[in-house]
Amino acid sequence: MKRREFRSDTMTLPTPKMREAMAGAEVGDDMCGEDPTVNRLEATAASRVGTEAAMFVPSGTFGNQCAIGLHARAGEEVVLSESAHVIEHEVGAMAALWGVLARCITPANGSYLTHEEIERRVRLGDDIHEPRTGLIVVENALSDGNVIPIDEMRAIKSVAERFGVPVHLDGARLFNAALTLGVDAAQIVRNADSVMFCLSKGLGAPVGSLLCGTADFIKKARKRRKMMGGSMRQSGIVAAAGIVALEEGIPRLALDHENARLLADLLAGVDGISIDADRVRVNMVFCRVTKPKKSDSGLVDHLAREGFDTYPAADWGGRFVTSSRVDADDVRALAESINDYLRK
Repeated sequence: MKRREFRSDTMTLPTPKMREAMAGAEVGDDMCGEDPTVNRLEATAASRVGTEAAMFVPSGTFGNQCAIGLHARAGEEVVLSESAHVIEHEVGAMAALWGVLARCITPANGSYLTHEEIERRVRLGDDIHEPRTGLIVVENALSDGNVIPIDEMRAIKSVAERFGVPVHLDGARLFNAALTLGVDAAQIVRNADSVMFCLSKGLGAPVGSLLCGTADFIKKARKRRKMMGGSMRQSGIVAAAGIVALEEGIPRLALDHENARLLADLLAGVDGISIDADRVRVNMVFCRVTKPKKSDSGLVDHLAREGFDTYPAADWGGRFVTSSRVDADDVRALAESINDYLRK
C-alpha cells in the first residue's frame, strides 16, 4: 500500500539535485571556518533574510536556544506566547541550559501575541522582587498555521526598542510566512534582532537550520555553538543540500500552500467536519470531527489503515501538513478517505 505523508513538512526528502550536490560538495573544517560550502550557505542565507551574517546549526531548536542563551542572562525572563515552539517543543531547554524564566502569555486572539500584550509584561527589574525582561520571542509563521502581520511585527519591535529588550524571531517556517504576507523574508526579519529558520521543513533539505543576525552576534554565536556541541567538521556535505533548498525550495512553497487550500476547500463542505478555512494561511490544515459516534482519534486510526500518515489527534483536533511528499491527487484521496470514515 502506498503511504501518503501528512504528518509534517519535516518529513520532506532530499531531491535528486540535493543528493548530487551533497556527493560533490567541496568540504573543509567548518569549526575553523574552512568549509567553503558551509561558508557559501551562510552567505546566501544572510543575503536572503537581510542580515549581516548567518551560522549553520544542526536544528531549529539548537538555533533558538543558542540565540536565547546569548540574548538573556540567568535569572532574566523571556516574554513569549504559552504556545510558542520554545515552550511546547524544546524540552524546557532555556531553563535547563541558561537558567532563564519563561513569562508565558495566552494570546487574546487565540494565536499570536500583540504589542499591547507584550508591552504590559515587560519588566525592567526596577522592583527588587522582580526579574528583568531579557528577551522577547515571537514566531512567524506560527505552529497553528497562522502568520503575524507585518504591522504587528513592527509594533512589537518598537515596544522592544523602547524598553531596550532584544527580539528573537523563531522563523522555522519564515518563507511560508513571507509567501502568505506577500513580502520578502527580509521585511519580516528586520523587525527582530536575530532569527532562526529551518532548511529541513518545507524547503526540503535533510538537516540543518540557520541562525542569522549582526556580525557581532554571529561571532558570539559561533563560540556558543561550540559550547553546545554543535560545531561540525566537514559539514559542507549537508550544507550543499541547504544551498539547493534556498534556490529551489522557496519557490515551490506556493504549491504546498495551494494543496493546503485545496484540502480546506474539500473539507469545508463535509458534514461532520468542523474547519475554519479562513485560518488556513500556510501549509497546515486543522479540523475537528463533530459527527456523533465519530472522533478525531478514530479518524486518525482510520487514515492509518488506509495508508495516510498523520500525527495523533491533539487539543486542536487533527492536523494535516502539505509538503513535497504529497501532491493534489494525494490531497483529494485524503479528503475522500475522511468522507469514507464519516459515512461508515
